[in-house]
Amino acid sequence: MQLVKMILTLLMIVVMPLSSTAAPLQEKAIFAGGCFWCMEAPFDKLNGVISVESGYTGGTVKNPTYEQVSSGGTGHAEAVQITYDPSKISYKSLLGVFWHNIDPTVKDRQFCDTGHQYRSAIFYQGEEQRKAALESKSALEKNKRFKGTVQTEIAQAGVFYPAEEYHQHYYKKNPLRYKYYRTSCGRDRKLKELWGDAAGR
Repeated sequence: MQLVKMILTLLMIVVMPLSSTAAPLQEKAIFAGGCFWCMEAPFDKLNGVISVESGYTGGTVKNPTYEQVSSGGTGHAEAVQITYDPSKISYKSLLGVFWHNIDPTVKDRQFCDTGHQYRSAIFYQGEEQRKAALESKSALEKNKRFKGTVQTEIAQAGVFYPAEEYHQHYYKKNPLRYKYYRTSCGRDRKLKELWGDAAGR
């Protein structure tokens, strides 16, 4: 009887991995495009994106608060961290959405928000992302779409600190306030001027 139990146990160990459902592939991308409220929605709706989280990165202070970052004294940028399934959506596709939701021609500013904390930036993770980011920026510069130079920073990703809970998915929690902010900031109008029909996509 003991021998039979041992054989059954071994069979379970062999069979279980075959019958279990494999977890989806997951990679992360971090982008800064001014106010993080406005950078969540474009990525949230994409097939293959698992989650989008607002937060702070690129600075020197540990566990910064919104008040510290927004004052401009920590070196952080407001950013979004995207968790995605690379078998469903590529990093290059995410880069395309990023560019079409920012103004790459300005430094330390995005629309009505000014300061280093509102800079546009791509925080790459690994050599593959670094190359893709540099290639996408180079292609944009060669395209000569804009009068000015592309000011968007490309830097190695550091620690990403999630923002306070009330900032997460603000556009869903406070749709009227979000729409008012976005309109009054002139974001959609400027994106349309820069990107035409591709704005926001």
